[in-house]
Amino acid sequence: MATIRGLATIAVFLLVALSTSHIASSLRPGTLGVCRASGYLPGKAGHCEKSNDPDCCEDGKRYPQYHCSPPVTATTKAVLTLNSFEKGKDGGGPSECDNSYHSDKELVVALSTGWFENMARCGHRIKITANGKSVYAKVVDECDSVYGCDDEHNYEPPCANNIVDASPAVWNALGLDQNVGMEDITWSQA
Repeated sequence: MATIRGLATIAVFLLVALSTSHIASSLRPGTLGVCRASGYLPGKAGHCEKSNDPDCCEDGKRYPQYHCSPPVTATTKAVLTLNSFEKGKDGGGPSECDNSYHSDKELVVALSTGWFENMARCGHRIKITANGKSVYAKVVDECDSVYGCDDEHNYEPPCANNIVDASPAVWNALGLDQNVGMEDITWSQA
């Protein structure tokens, strides 16, 4: 009888331990679609090039930082933002993937840090769908979700964790109004 109670106690202990482990793992960033801010960046204002009406950092404001993004699926929900990848425009420095600038006529994008996967998506094409239309664009840069409010990032805050930052050519191909500056889209790996 003692053996059966002992086994039952061990079984209950293991069940509780496994459940606790599963719950803890589901709360980690990037797991099961959960991606929480990993910290906050104190804002610092500076010269913010405003060619595409970007959000510019404010002194003392706290901006969330993300090392993760929602999981990529066949129809990943995201927010499309407008960005110029040309030298001297609001995109800041050259693109991270190829250390080059890109014309506003090229179909190029930057992805939030978690989706950029430490340059793993560089040069890959993604399919972007909005407004009943789809377009393929090449990943050339990271929309930094961790750092910002400095010269390298045009004194803009870190990107949200669900951003596809696209050139004017992408917006035009989708028939979107660039004056709006943000649109709900879906994207997938091409």
